[in-house]
Amino acid sequence: MIKDNVVILGMGCSKFGERWDSGLADLMIESSHECYADAHVGPDDIQAVYFGNGFENNVGATPVSEALKLRNIPIIRNENYCTSGHVALINAITDVASGNHQIVMAMGAEKLKDTGYPGLGVGRGQSPVLEARRTAPGSFAMIATRYFHDYGLTYDEGRETIGKIAVKNHRNGTLSPRAHFQKEITLDDVLGAPMIATPLGLYDCCGNSDGSACAIVTTPEIAAKIKDDFVYVKGFGVGTDDMSPEFKPGFSWTSFGAITSAASQAYEMAGITDPREQLDIAEVHDCFTITELIIYEDLGFSPRGGAKKDIDAGFFELDGGLPVNTDGGLKCFGHPVGASGIRMTYEIYKQLQGKVDNSKRQVKGASVGLSQTFGGPPQVSAVLVLGNEKS
Repeated sequence: MIKDNVVILGMGCSKFGERWDSGLADLMIESSHECYADAHVGPDDIQAVYFGNGFENNVGATPVSEALKLRNIPIIRNENYCTSGHVALINAITDVASGNHQIVMAMGAEKLKDTGYPGLGVGRGQSPVLEARRTAPGSFAMIATRYFHDYGLTYDEGRETIGKIAVKNHRNGTLSPRAHFQKEITLDDVLGAPMIATPLGLYDCCGNSDGSACAIVTTPEIAAKIKDDFVYVKGFGVGTDDMSPEFKPGFSWTSFGAITSAASQAYEMAGITDPREQLDIAEVHDCFTITELIIYEDLGFSPRGGAKKDIDAGFFELDGGLPVNTDGGLKCFGHPVGASGIRMTYEIYKQLQGKVDNSKRQVKGASVGLSQTFGGPPQVSAVLVLGNEKS
């Protein structure tokens, strides 16, 4: 059983951005040093490491082993697109839960800016037959167009609805010292920005960044001997789907099976039956503004077709019923692929501790939170639920 039997003892997060001053190793050192200090343990206490990374040429354990000088312990890398960091953390959690190791690190790191990675994906599909000339903005633009059509939004209404998500996340990002982008924007800025893939403009798309985030997990018994503000793992789920689900009969374009499956697994493990009411805070995968909107409905935060009403009512704002992406999300941190899942969990962890690095975005009384990532193809999503009390 996972619930309440594994805890996050400590976490760390680097500054995200165009880190020309730092290599991948520097970023991992930056996040791990904060993590060690927070967990009150050192490198000699780490018994295994799980590493989430998408674009590092060196395979396996080499980057972590060299950067952190960890020797003669298992160091295992995974590459699961945008969920790589989450998968590393879930692997660490299951390792501790199994009793195989007692103090385990999860590391997520990515250096995109030095690679020249453009982010648009033109001509780089995984399948030359199914994905010729596919772009990520193009794919999510089709999702936005279909959502507007299915739920009766005009083009202008749809653009304004998703534009409000960008405004919210940028406002939150101005309160997040480690975010790449820290500039508040207006809805007019969003609507007047250069078009990337209709109806998605520049401010509807997250950026590319460098960054790293780190977590150390252990048992509640060990944690209680070290500190008193550790955070409990309540549940997790990982869902997958076909490489190109849009070719499947019945694919709606407004929901993703990988997301709903991951959420269902996590909710069942955590004992959550009404996420809208039982969760206090969430970090979700806003690679595009329309993605965040779709995720509201796939995670059960809003009813199908009801996200617009909640967005207009400010339900997902810092002072709303369920604050989402309180640190600015991918929209303001950017998306160094392997790091994002752990970075998002870092925000939830700090919120549940009441130790956010800017008190203006602290969600008062937050006790249960969720982090979620989504990537592909093939489609894969991860959901992790945390709480600050044992239930």
